[in-house]
Amino acid sequence: MQLALLPQELSLQTVLSQLQGRRGAANGITARDLVQQITSRVNAADERRLRQIIEQLRRDGHPICAHPAHGYHLAANAAELDRACTFLVGRAMTSLEQVSAMKRVALPDLYGQLGLTQPATDKESNHEF
Repeated sequence: MQLALLPQELSLQTVLSQLQGRRGAANGITARDLVQQITSRVNAADERRLRQIIEQLRRDGHPICAHPAHGYHLAANAAELDRACTFLVGRAMTSLEQVSAMKRVALPDLYGQLGLTQPATDKESNHEF
């Protein structure tokens, strides 16, 4: 007779433990399913908490990739990590474009105000998805 695993709370350790067996985009898992696997429940508050935990794990250096098409997973190789980082930079650029429009400051000028160098365009960076 197999005993069911007891539900756990979301933490750095429980999330990282679940992701250890999910290396590569083909093994990705949605936020909803990851929360359910760990806690045996699904709600928006837990999904927000999961995103905060993922952010902290990344800040700690864990190569956690995420994409709407694949879900969360650990990078299987450098190319996969590069794609995940490019995706995150794209999201950041979208936010910077919004700030630029709201402040009525040209995006290149905003880069200068923030002390950033202007990123290469997709054509210049030669990244393939």
